[in-house]
Amino acid sequence: MDFAFDARTEELRAKLLAFMDEYVYPAERIAHEQRAELASPWETVPVVEELKAEARRQGLWNLFLPDEEYGAGLTNLQYAPLAEIMGRSPQIAPTVTNCAAPDTGNMEVLAQFGDEAQKKQWLEPLLAGEIRSAFAMTEPDVASSDATNITTHIERDGDEYVITGRKWYISGAMHPDCKIFIVMGKTDPDGPDIRRQQSMVLVPRDTPGVTVKRAMQVFGYEDHYHGGHAEVIFDHARVPVSNLIGEEGGGFAIAQARLGPGRIHHCMRLIGMAERAIELMCRRAVSRDAFGKALAQQGVVQNWIADARVAVEQLRLLVLKTAWMMDTVGNRGAHTEIQAIKIATPRTVVGILDRAIQLYGAGGVSQDFPLAELYAGARTLMIADGPDEVHQRSLARRELKKYR
Repeated sequence: MDFAFDARTEELRAKLLAFMDEYVYPAERIAHEQRAELASPWETVPVVEELKAEARRQGLWNLFLPDEEYGAGLTNLQYAPLAEIMGRSPQIAPTVTNCAAPDTGNMEVLAQFGDEAQKKQWLEPLLAGEIRSAFAMTEPDVASSDATNITTHIERDGDEYVITGRKWYISGAMHPDCKIFIVMGKTDPDGPDIRRQQSMVLVPRDTPGVTVKRAMQVFGYEDHYHGGHAEVIFDHARVPVSNLIGEEGGGFAIAQARLGPGRIHHCMRLIGMAERAIELMCRRAVSRDAFGKALAQQGVVQNWIADARVAVEQLRLLVLKTAWMMDTVGNRGAHTEIQAIKIATPRTVVGILDRAIQLYGAGGVSQDFPLAELYAGARTLMIADGPDEVHQRSLARRELKKYR
């Protein structure tokens, strides 16, 4: 059993670690200061644009796409340690390397299911980082944890589809460069197979009838770097039938294909967030005294740090195993492992971040350190891409099936 990274992964890890130290970490505070000077908080800060150019120059661009025609051609196992490194600065690093959700998942959908015209019009500028995109699936009026509940209508009218519905927490939609939505809705709401009722269509942001109504907050944060999370109204918005992705009734299957890699990418980055938290805990512990001795000498602090290290090592091995299985037996073959990491990783990392915040006291919940924002992002991932309880339900059924 060989746990070593291959030569290409090691090369990219070294380049990415140096890039983080030299450019990304220093940019965090600069970006915060620059954002205060922008006319709109949704605009891209200058330092991010500068880092995007530098990342492209260094070949640290589109690392997530396994298809060499479009991306770096890395396997999931090769990409995992790179995503972990980027997760240490989740607001900056994924964006400047063009590896940020939701664009990553949307590019994967277009690369796998889009036709040549759709790839030319939308995939190519996304790959180049010239535009941003959004994935419109979640709705406020139904339990979107069950995707078959989606009520947005996609009705055919001659050579057009008419889209009517209300979506929310549509990541990326507030960004001024967001030019395209991938919208999931029902083309056959009364069909006998509830998993063949949905389809996906491409809806340009400037389509009449599309209204980005408001930005949704996440624990008070607006996630400006990711383009926010918006409520979006589709009021009889019309697009050509050629904007259909794949086939009618294929939306549910496309969503599952999109969310598998998306889930593991989130877990990879979460491990990086946990590593950042451990580093911050250790730095704080050796630099602060309380009750006559350094925090690092307090037994409870030592326990927190030790438990965090054990948990991260366990999670990393499970994520790497899942990535290897996705590469060798496919997403369906790795279904159990994908669900396991989706359940285990966010809740464990939330616990680590919670202890780190506690160690920092008032500073931990402030804007002066990244912990509070990291916590908000990690806690949200217990809901995003399917809440924990949905994955637990499915995983338990799979286990019980062996004994029936």
